[in-house]
Amino acid sequence: MGHNVVNHYSRGDLLLRLNAALADDGVDPSRPQIDTLAPYDQFHGRGLEATQEIAAMLKVAPTDHLLDVGSGIGGPARYMAHRFGCRVTGVDLTAEYCEVARHLTRLLAMESQVEFELGDALAMPFADATFDGAYSMNVSMNIADKAALYGEVRRVLKPGSWLMLSELAKGPGAPLDYPTPWAATASTSFLATPEETRNSLEAAGFEIVQFRETTEAVKSYGARSRAMVDRGEKPPHRAVQLMHGDIAPLAMKNTVRGVAEGSIIPVEILSRKRG
Repeated sequence: MGHNVVNHYSRGDLLLRLNAALADDGVDPSRPQIDTLAPYDQFHGRGLEATQEIAAMLKVAPTDHLLDVGSGIGGPARYMAHRFGCRVTGVDLTAEYCEVARHLTRLLAMESQVEFELGDALAMPFADATFDGAYSMNVSMNIADKAALYGEVRRVLKPGSWLMLSELAKGPGAPLDYPTPWAATASTSFLATPEETRNSLEAAGFEIVQFRETTEAVKSYGARSRAMVDRGEKPPHRAVQLMHGDIAPLAMKNTVRGVAEGSIIPVEILSRKRG
């Protein structure tokens, strides 16, 4: 299963494609900045806007060490480290993503704050009670065993630490069409309902602090993005196109329809490890 997930995300020429996209934007690929990378390295729904939104809900000290579960090419990790002055460690199943994440972090001279480990979210290479907080953005949809995921995150968090999730939940609408940005077929897509997600977190030892649906925010972001394209501008979120190439338009179309029809419910969940 993990092999199928990696194959969906990795094609082997990501850095070349990213450098070409940056050059097309008028950006020197050897001298990117956090803001010029944001359209590409914030690989989740609503991109940088969503990252900024969850960051505003968190209390993070410069001495904190955060965990990014499913860190991709590192956009959220670098954003959090830059915003709060803290350390961030990302873990991701896709080797190519980790390699590109490290490359971009070196270009931004952030290696002392941000690092990336290749690993499985269900068996992370970290000691118990390592982190002061953890977050994950659009990752659990690829993981069938939610109890194991939340239990493993709980293991590596210090007592009382927070877990922030920005995810897509399963709604009551018709079954999704594929591909989507997170899965080529239904065989690697594992959406849980909002209630199932809440129950799994609580069963794993987390207390829910805030649980909200963000459907209207997603629809608004989509409308603003389409208006930009209609004006001949580039949309603010171009990561799906970068990662998935030719299948990106259909993957995005299926996701937009899923949200509109209620098959997908975007959620943001702030929880805290009991004890």
